[in-house]
Amino acid sequence: MRLGFTQEDERFREQVSDWLADNLVGEFAKLKFRGGPGDEHMFFAERAAWEKQMASGGWIGIGWPEAYGGKACSLEQQVIFHEEYARAGGPGRVGHIGEGLTGPTLIAFGSEQQQRRFLPKILSGEELWCQGYSEPSAGSDLANIASKAAFYEDEGVWKINGQKVWTSLAHESDWCFVLARTDPASKGSRGLGFFLLELDQPGVEIRPITQLTGTSEFNEVFLDDAVCQADCLVGEAGQGWAVAMGLLGFERGVSTLGQQMLFQNELSEVIKIAKQNGAAEDPVIRQRIGDAHMGLKIMRYNSMRTLSANPGDGTLDRAALSYKLYWSSWHRNLGNLAMDVLGPDAELVEQQPYDLTRLQSLFLFTRSDTIYGGTNQIQRNIIAERALGLPKETRGKD
Repeated sequence: MRLGFTQEDERFREQVSDWLADNLVGEFAKLKFRGGPGDEHMFFAERAAWEKQMASGGWIGIGWPEAYGGKACSLEQQVIFHEEYARAGGPGRVGHIGEGLTGPTLIAFGSEQQQRRFLPKILSGEELWCQGYSEPSAGSDLANIASKAAFYEDEGVWKINGQKVWTSLAHESDWCFVLARTDPASKGSRGLGFFLLELDQPGVEIRPITQLTGTSEFNEVFLDDAVCQADCLVGEAGQGWAVAMGLLGFERGVSTLGQQMLFQNELSEVIKIAKQNGAAEDPVIRQRIGDAHMGLKIMRYNSMRTLSANPGDGTLDRAALSYKLYWSSWHRNLGNLAMDVLGPDAELVEQQPYDLTRLQSLFLFTRSDTIYGGTNQIQRNIIAERALGLPKETRGKD
């Protein structure tokens, strides 16, 4: 793994930096450092417009192959982009699910027709995506999916019934990739299909979930004979688990570098306030800030190590399985540090709607980091069983 940057890379850095400086102005200036974890509900329309602004500059899909409309940027250049984007205060991306998950998955597993239909509108910022994995009984245990999909040959469509939950920004999205059972008698990871579902239709009901913060970026999605065209099944019926796992490999891919840059911005905000209010004079606080800084560096270098061995098909080095456990625990601890730096007054807020500061939102949101996407306990099982090859945990009978 090469951690340095060539002269060509540095010229690319200058190009990125200049474009951001020229474009994060005017109507977009207020978006700086907004839209991250716990703040995703803010300025959605403006951030959607920013997505199209990025598309006009050719900054969506920079790591995609040129054959699919991307720039085929090297790993080093993708790192540079995320560094400069965070340094400039680029807002949380509303198109990151499409660019980071849907697009790479269709490039790896999709048909030529699906690639022609969906990839251009992701790159142009015209269509936004959300993820339809979790269900009331299938969160950390994703293979417990209960949603069902049946094919109606006379109509040439699939109809999907079930419920998805914790679906981020579903109320603002155009499409959702959905995991559902094509074989109603199947169990576990067998008999699943991976579907591309249009959300604006009678068979889809989206209900916001109000959180501790008083905001509702998460949703419940109810599917009642939701129609999915036959050509919107990715891969074969019954083989959806392989596609779903490939997608999760992309989730642990280069997009993690952008996440880390957002973390750096949050840590920088904590440090700035600690200097302003005197909290930095406390040796324990200084030590915790130092630990947070070191933890973030470890996170970055480990990501670079695993990404350098990435073949581009959604599979990653086994070390990547440790990433979710590491970053969620680190981020939760950063939320604790933020509140201790702010002091006791930060624990007091007026009645709803809450006018939370950026760091108060960070603290409340990070309570969920070690739960969603697989709890810490589940992550430890995954590391033990899939990465280290240890015996599987004893499970009850079906």
